[in-house]
Amino acid sequence: MAEHNDPPPSHASSPPEWLATIGRGVEERLRELFDLEIERWSAVDPELGKPLACLAELTLSGGKRLRPAFCHWAFVGAGGDPTDPLVTDVGAAFELLHAFALIHDDVMDGSDYRRGLRTVHQQYARRHAEMAWRGEARRFGEGVAILIGDLAFVYADTLLGGISPEARSLYDEMRIEINVGQYLDMVGTAQAQATVASTKRIARYKSAKYTIERPLHIGAALRNRLDDLSAPFSAYGLPLGEAFQLRDDVLGAFGNRDSTGKPVGDDLLEGKPTLLLALAREQALGNAAAVLDRVGAPDLAAGEIEAMQEILVSTGALESIEKLISSLVDQALSALQDVPIEEGARAALCEIAPYVAWRDR
Repeated sequence: MAEHNDPPPSHASSPPEWLATIGRGVEERLRELFDLEIERWSAVDPELGKPLACLAELTLSGGKRLRPAFCHWAFVGAGGDPTDPLVTDVGAAFELLHAFALIHDDVMDGSDYRRGLRTVHQQYARRHAEMAWRGEARRFGEGVAILIGDLAFVYADTLLGGISPEARSLYDEMRIEINVGQYLDMVGTAQAQATVASTKRIARYKSAKYTIERPLHIGAALRNRLDDLSAPFSAYGLPLGEAFQLRDDVLGAFGNRDSTGKPVGDDLLEGKPTLLLALAREQALGNAAAVLDRVGAPDLAAGEIEAMQEILVSTGALESIEKLISSLVDQALSALQDVPIEEGARAALCEIAPYVAWRDR
């Protein structure tokens, strides 16, 4: 029988070399911020350095730096100087906002690992237990994680002092969209009745707009080019953002801890409402349907996860997702040809699309 523990490798794509360069600039800015803030607050009370160091560890421990990259190339494509510190600050703000979302998401999902590390709430719950402090360790860990996520949210704002009102308005709208998408995701998980339409809606608001479309819009707004670039960037960014989320869904169902930093079949364990699962449920009959009804059950065994993975394949759901990803990438690249931007930026946005859609983590 074929092994289905990893996503199909046929389109596996490596990140463009320039992605690391943009990432290094953003990481240097974040280290500068963290070093100053850890020193400042540790001088008030040594205990205050710990949550900031925890936030720094998560933010700097990995991540693809896609949001800063899309903002960067939209800014450059609109005529901006690639060395302008403003776009680096905005990129760092995106990473802090992402850290906020990840930390809170892990609390809501009860996740144990993120980027190969113990999640923030788990770290602090363990510390509480080891120190034999008063109260409940779980509540303490979750409470501290919420506060650390809030710190990331506020620090992101401190980096945005130089942006225009138009860019700020877009940033605020993006933050609302993230929360809307997260709420829909939580409701879909709880109801366990996600449809094709509802999973697409969740993907758009929780991930597609936030990962690609809005960073592109904000990059254009930094150069006062939103009027002519908003629609064409949406035509490129929304389908590519959907492809990004669909790949995330495949990795969430089939990826392993070495590649994703999360448990095998993490989305199946959590009962996430994904299009992959919705398509499989439409086709599953009899025993297969009963197996999928166990998605998200608190006592799932490893053998059940493997059986669910087999059904995602045998129903044709995985194949349908892979075909849809290919179609969405083609749609995005076709739309990009009409975007009135610098050719170097267009080439970069073309180059990153396969990595977004066929990455392995």
